Amino acid sequence: MDIQVSALGAILGLFIAIILIFLKVPAVYGLFIGALAGGILGGASLAETIELMISGAQDMMTAILRILAAGILAGVLIETGGAESIARTIINKIGEAKALFALALATLILTAVGVFVDIAVITVAPIALIIAKDAKLSKTAILLAMIGGGKAGNVMSPNPNTIALSDAFATPLTSVMLAGVIPGIVALFMTYFLSKRLTKKGIKVAFNNTSENERIETELPSFITALAGPLTAVVLLSFRPIFNIEIDPMVALPLGGVVGSICMGQLKGIVNQAKFGLSKMTNVAVLLIGTGLIAGVITNSTLGEVLIDFISDMGIPVYLLAPLAGILMSGATASTTSGAIVAGQVFNTTLLDSGISGISGAAMIHAGSTVLDHMPHGSFFHATGGSVQMTFRDRLRLVPYESLIGLTTTVVSVLIFGIVG
Repeated sequence: MDIQVSALGAILGLFIAIILIFLKVPAVYGLFIGALAGGILGGASLAETIELMISGAQDMMTAILRILAAGILAGVLIETGGAESIARTIINKIGEAKALFALALATLILTAVGVFVDIAVITVAPIALIIAKDAKLSKTAILLAMIGGGKAGNVMSPNPNTIALSDAFATPLTSVMLAGVIPGIVALFMTYFLSKRLTKKGIKVAFNNTSENERIETELPSFITALAGPLTAVVLLSFRPIFNIEIDPMVALPLGGVVGSICMGQLKGIVNQAKFGLSKMTNVAVLLIGTGLIAGVITNSTLGEVLIDFISDMGIPVYLLAPLAGILMSGATASTTSGAIVAGQVFNTTLLDSGISGISGAAMIHAGSTVLDHMPHGSFFHATGGSVQMTFRDRLRLVPYESLIGLTTTVVSVLIFGIVG
């Protein structure tokens, strides 16, 4: 597109969007206003700005369609009790002696198979509270274990982040998922290390904080049948890199959901399961439209060139633009999804032109997007704190530990895909 916006205009637009999100303006409207202001302040006319915004939103449509399709798998896992079955099985097998590791691993696996991080934490939280009461663990320790496990699983999951980044860098979804496995595993052990040091810090779990889940364990599907859906989706997605047979996530993820529903004997409820999954994905899809609006303006600005020049002048390797972009954008939006998508859409061409491979750029942006995605102006901060009935002040004390876990993921990713790669 011939329209170009100044770097200052793009930065001002992003800053305005951040301020509006901090002021509790719905994120999509904050991003809309920020994009509009950024284009006009950057030298484009109103008509040109609108054109850039529409173009950016249109670029998001492929990712949005795949994300809506992924809602079927997520809905099946949550509505059938499959997600809870997976979590309970892992925690029961590992035992109370390693309770924090069990909580982290359970949340990692739930997010890795396609459940959103906040929903995974909410799913595991009732079990975690009971364990914490019996083992005399603090709410701080159990919540950090669940959040850290969720962050670790998030970078290796067929979720909106990996779907959008695979589109932005024209890289197979399974490759982006696999790129997060080693960084995610290292982050899991960092989570356990940090949460162990918080076992006696913070508020203890009171008796009235604990409650049994609505379903009793005997009503839950088995662990094997619960995993059938996600495994089906992963196998179908792996056909592209292994056999050069492309099965799009728009087909593989819903098909995995249907197979999972059949294996768990819940096919009669597939419509309600799909509706539930859609309700969770709709908010993400709407948010992606907002990120597309501002991405359209930033992509057609000189911001990428300015950042590359700055990095070159400072003697910093160009590949560090990828994690830095993920960190900054996730901090701005308080969302892994928005941060990864905006960074991917805006800097993909710059990174590819500078010699960074698609898989490396996607992996490092995704890892960077886990460093500041938990800030208080986002919904994740409040949803996770509410899952264990934690006050705002106590929840805020976890932020540095969460950032350290995200930074661990990023450093490992940079070592693999930046320095070595």
